[in-house]
Amino acid sequence: MAGPIRNILVYVDGSEESLTAAQYSICLAQTYKAHLTALYVINTRALNDLVRSHIFLKSEQMEYERDLKEDAERYLNHVRNLARQKGLVIDLEKADGAVNTAIKRYCKELEIDLLVIGELSRIQSRRDEFYNEVERAMRSVTCSVLIVKDDDRVWSMFENLS
Repeated sequence: MAGPIRNILVYVDGSEESLTAAQYSICLAQTYKAHLTALYVINTRALNDLVRSHIFLKSEQMEYERDLKEDAERYLNHVRNLARQKGLVIDLEKADGAVNTAIKRYCKELEIDLLVIGELSRIQSRRDEFYNEVERAMRSVTCSVLIVKDDDRVWSMFENLS
């Protein structure tokens, strides 16, 4: 009989909160013997909006997008190394587009039972609330969502994981 959590997706964006979520998801995957996938989304939709509003030139967009792709590789490799430290195999996925759309798509395609995200940033304005892509994904995916908090506790748990 399979457990309640078979497939876990952790969203990684390079923030400390998302790396804490990655550590916690590694602990969960090992405890539940679940399959773990890390997803990094290069928000090309936001880049296109910046070009349309003349904040970026097209050439700047291409350079920034290249930098974001390098960031994606770096953070995903970091998460892979964290998983390897604990003897866990992890799948790494990189996507382009709108963050909330990509998260929803991967949750559906990979038959995810649990989406793990880092603590949401404090909402400063109505505009921030409207544009928080991770929160939009959290509210619209069909699987359960775990928001990871208390980075000191998670770090200690991760360090003590064998």
